[in-house]
Amino acid sequence: MEISERQPGRLEHFPISFFAMVMGLSGLTIGWEKAQQVLDLDLGVTPWLIGTTAALFLVLSIIYAAKLFLHRGAVVQELRHPVKLNFFPTITISLLLLSIACLPVVPDVSRVLWMSGAALHLLITLYVMNVWMHHEHFQVHHMNPAWFIPAVGNILVPVAGVPLGYTDLSWFFFSIGVLFWLILMTIIVYRVLFHDPIDERLMPTLFILIAPPAIGFIAYVRLVGELDPFARMLYYAGLFLTLLLFTQAARFLRLGFFLSWWAYSFPLAAISIASLSMFEQTGQDVYRYLGMGLLTLLTGIVALLLVRTAIAVQKNGICVPGH
Repeated sequence: MEISERQPGRLEHFPISFFAMVMGLSGLTIGWEKAQQVLDLDLGVTPWLIGTTAALFLVLSIIYAAKLFLHRGAVVQELRHPVKLNFFPTITISLLLLSIACLPVVPDVSRVLWMSGAALHLLITLYVMNVWMHHEHFQVHHMNPAWFIPAVGNILVPVAGVPLGYTDLSWFFFSIGVLFWLILMTIIVYRVLFHDPIDERLMPTLFILIAPPAIGFIAYVRLVGELDPFARMLYYAGLFLTLLLFTQAARFLRLGFFLSWWAYSFPLAAISIASLSMFEQTGQDVYRYLGMGLLTLLTGIVALLLVRTAIAVQKNGICVPGH
């Protein structure tokens, strides 16, 4: 009886940020696909990783759909929240990432996922930006790197879009992402330097700073087909931000577990894949070692995150008011 009474409340507080798990697992999947391609190996892990990621996305989608049906007011509150609002595009980004992961294996499925993901992401980008432009309650302290997700997520589109033959559309989305990466990066630096520190619960989102230049590098090389000076600038910007955040490892290790820890995963996947791509472009072993080292670290972090998330769910540390 006690369990049945508690379940509705937990569903009501099921956070949209759970979809960051799909982004992390998708990044891990694409990373190992890239590693096998670079090393000319077939470890047989790709179908398992894609299947696990797709299953997680399906389960989370069903749960959140149930929340929308049974607790629509709670969903509306998240849509109006200055921080939680920015996690809704993780759903469409998950579709785009699954498209990238499926591309080498099942291109027809990849095309469907890409088309639905790109179209829905454009719609949700427009919605979020309208909220930003006509808000009445946002303040500087609400700003954190999670704000990158809606607009800058557009940078992902060319990664599968170009191989699927949608070059002009890919340039359209890439341009949106780069434009707002520069704008939002400026605001983030201002917020970090001249205002109160980011709340401990959101500190892991600082790793999101790595993703735009790292993914931008991968997407740009897909678009132009070569390693030019701008591509190098994007890669080294992502690499510097990775180094900068690694120097603050002690701060991150002291943080208690929150669902925001999943923000560590996808950005690390992005810079590891970018490094392996740099090895492909240059043939220099340093990038291969760097990419494989980061991918190994990412694998351990994702395993830890899965365990910590499962423990938190079991102990009712997630899906409760205030989370």
